[in-house]
Amino acid sequence: MATDANPPSPSGDAPQRLQPRSPGDLFWSFTWLALQGFGGVLAVVQRELVEKKRWMTNAEFLEDWAVAQIMPGPNVVNLSIMIGDRYFGLRGALAALAGMLTFPLMLVLALAVVYAEFASHPAVAGALRGMGAVAAGLIAGVGIKLFASIQNHPLGRPMCMALAGLALAAMAWLRLPLFWILPVLGGVACVLTFRKLAP
Repeated sequence: MATDANPPSPSGDAPQRLQPRSPGDLFWSFTWLALQGFGGVLAVVQRELVEKKRWMTNAEFLEDWAVAQIMPGPNVVNLSIMIGDRYFGLRGALAALAGMLTFPLMLVLALAVVYAEFASHPAVAGALRGMGAVAAGLIAGVGIKLFASIQNHPLGRPMCMALAGLALAAMAWLRLPLFWILPVLGGVACVLTFRKLAP
């Protein structure tokens, strides 16, 4: 369902919230976003939607990204559908989805043909490992940038840091699947925040 162009920001961390001009704007914006998203897609999504387009604040991005992660399917595709629906309803959701999939799908098919031809070449394998390191750095950088958004969180920074630390430990050391981490830790965070905000 479409909403207001400039609803109030919960954290005030953006000077002015803008909105896409049309479903076509959504299509081309998400096409450009998808074509940039090699490996470190989270960094690209945050920069494009929050810093450049200003379609959402950092706090809103964190909330929507958390919902997109819980839903089945690729996170960024889920996020594009949510944003498209927010501004233009079903037309917007379909335009954003088409933008995320059309040109990237054609590019991936072309790259798959090329990769099948040259996959055994040592230089290709080395290049892909190098891209993985850069993607990890991009994700870490976005995490540091988004950390500032929790300063006004109802739970306070120490509790937010504790929850983030538990999520990191569960994923990196215990190697638990995201399917369990998000509902459990996310559910705990939701309950604690609700209790804090309840009158």
